[in-house]
Parts: sequence; C-alpha cells; structure tokens
Amino acid sequence: MTNNDILRRLRYTFNFNDKKMVEIFATADFSVTREQVAHWLKKEDDEGYVNCTDQQLAAFLNGFINEKRGKRAGEQPKPEKKLTNNIILTKLKIALNLKAEDIIELLQQVDFRIGKAELSAFFRKPDHKHYRQCKDQFLRNFLKAIQEKYYVERSKKIDFSAQKKVGKSNNIRFSKEANTSKKTSEVDTVRANKAKTAKKLYVNPKITTQEKTKSARKTLKLKAEDIWKDQD
Repeated sequence: MTNNDILRRLRYTFNFNDKKMVEIFATADFSVTREQVAHWLKKEDDEGYVNCTDQQLAAFLNGFINEKRGKRAGEQPKPEKKLTNNIILTKLKIALNLKAEDIIELLQQVDFRIGKAELSAFFRKPDHKHYRQCKDQFLRNFLKAIQEKYYVERSKKIDFSAQKKVGKSNNIRFSKEANTSKKTSEVDTVRANKAKTAKKLYVNPKITTQEKTKSARKTLKLKAEDIWKDQD
C-alpha cells in the first residue's frame, strides 16, 4: 500500500474534506496547503498526482490522534521520516483508542482471523524477539474493517438528520392545525355573539313613554290568600 492509499482511505472513512485535512495537519504543527492535499488524494494515473512522503503521512497520523483523542499540551511529536506498517498500525490504534480485543473483533467483521498473541507481535519494538513485521495484507484488511465500522456510524448520523427533517415537518403540521383550531374558535365566538344579539328585543328609539307603557307585557300578580281562597 502507498501512503496516498492510506490517506485516501482515512479521508473517505471519516468524511474529511480538504479544509479539515489541512486542519488535522495543523494540529500536529505541520503546515500544508489545500492544493497539496488535493494532489495527494488524486489517483496515480490522474494529472497532478503527487506522492505523499513518509514524513507527511506521519504528520497527518499525529494530527489524527489529536483530532480523536485531544491535543496534548506542549511540543508535538516530530513526524517520523521513515514509516513502517507497524508504526502506521500503532498510530491508528492510539487514535481510535482500540484494545487488542477491539481490533480482533473489527477484523472478524471483514472475515479476517488473527490471534491475540500474533496481533501483539505487531506492536513490539523491532529489536524484540517476538516482533513481527506487519504486511500490506493485514494493514489493508485493518483499514477496511475501520471503514466498515465508521461508515455505518456516519450513515446513522445521516438518519438522525432525516429524523430532524421529519420532526420539523411535524412541527409545521402541528402549527397549521393550531392555526386552524384558532380560526375555528374565533368563528364560534362571532356566531355566539350574534346569537346573543338576536335574543335581545328590538326597541324603537322614537317610541314615547306612554306607548312603552301600553306595549309593555302585562303580568298576573296574585297574593297567597287569593290562591287558596277557592279551596276554603
């Protein structure tokens, strides 16, 4: 695998745009331009393709650790001028805070089997008797496993975004229903007021006091003794 392959895979997996890539380099105190990043991300047969050096990829991986784990205070680690697959694997393990069990489980998702003892040999110092060189095949499968895991997580984020849109749509619907209910209530109030007005008797403002007396309804007034008079 080339350094450019690794850079492209990580960019795709974590959905970094060119601006974000530049920022990640910057967290490792390594300055690059968006034009440089664009050239590194091109395919080998594309015009303008430029090889990403070991030091440049090491700087990105150091920045990737800062991006995922937080930037530590003080002077930043110097990027290695010579990279191996073992160093790349170690930096990715640190960035994603993975334990041996996590890596084994990730690799199982892409049908790649490895034992814990065999895996730990990749992270030993080169002069250790149990040190084992990490081949391209293993690193390729590891990057594929990372892609599978984090691509799924990014898809969930898209689903959450869709849910927010649905929620916004529901809010608009509820708002419309509330406005309709309010208008209905206002119409009912107007009708009720009209009904109350209709119940009131119309009085001619020009009528005289005498005429009012004549037109007034006569009521029957009885005393208690009158009611029981006939029954006695």
